[in-house]
Amino acid sequence: MLAFEGAQILDVTGPLQLFAAVNTALRRPAYDITIAAPRRGPFATSSGMKLVADAAYDAPGLMRGIGTLMVSGGEGTDAALKAVDLLKAIRLGARHAGRVASVCSGSILLAAAGLLEGKRATTHWNRIEQLRGFAGVTVESDSIYVRDGRVWTSAGVTAGMDLALAMIREDHGDGLALALARQHVMFLIRPGGQSQFSSHLEPEALAGGRLASILRWIPEHVGETLDVPALARAAKMSERSFARAFARETGSTPARYVERARLEAARRLLAGSALPIGIVATRAGFGSEERMRRAFHRHLKIAPGAFRARFHFQGEPS
Repeated sequence: MLAFEGAQILDVTGPLQLFAAVNTALRRPAYDITIAAPRRGPFATSSGMKLVADAAYDAPGLMRGIGTLMVSGGEGTDAALKAVDLLKAIRLGARHAGRVASVCSGSILLAAAGLLEGKRATTHWNRIEQLRGFAGVTVESDSIYVRDGRVWTSAGVTAGMDLALAMIREDHGDGLALALARQHVMFLIRPGGQSQFSSHLEPEALAGGRLASILRWIPEHVGETLDVPALARAAKMSERSFARAFARETGSTPARYVERARLEAARRLLAGSALPIGIVATRAGFGSEERMRRAFHRHLKIAPGAFRARFHFQGEPS
């Protein structure tokens, strides 16, 4: 595991805990675990807590006989991009390793080292656009983890544990992987994609854009009729001019944008109230539970009820 100052502590310890658990379960050293950092010894993670590196990146013999090379991510990723010794270690390790993997924004480091060109990959949802900036990378924005040949990438933080569990499943079979999933209170295969955890609707126009005000208005009126004629009237534009401006400023159709706004409203109601799902569908503007269910499966790959079970944080109707 290659780590650095400001790494996310769970990016490092989460996957390694699962590999260590294999050793315990099998009562033999199936995995020999090493953490490497710029220097041997303690280094600070983004939480302020320190981990202890077994070796420096350039330790003699470190890269020999590697089964799996993993690269962590975290708040320190941007600074780590400038670390020549780390990028060199990634490239050298990749030449020797049976497989290469990243956790969270560690995929940005793999891309910077040239390992993701021509590959499918993912990363934490708030780093997706940064990863798209690297030529030749096909970004799968909703995946919990992606495997493309011997290169594996995962979404944010705990997704590194999902990735490690998939590797263990490949190495040692379903039985052991399922036993470890139960022990660590994990899904063997997590349902849904990472969009269920992210903020799905982001500002899509510059503050000074022609449609900035209507884009702020839409989320406040999701329960109303929001077809193109209604939106054009609200924007005080002709329907034709509105449709053209909307596509130009947002890169989306009005219908697609409205559905995303309604999805975001439904997510907030499901997580923050005990309203019946049918009422949530009405208030969010879907009109029926079935239309809302289809939207949830299309965008989040999870049913509204399952989303509520996972993210509900208060029980008072509103």
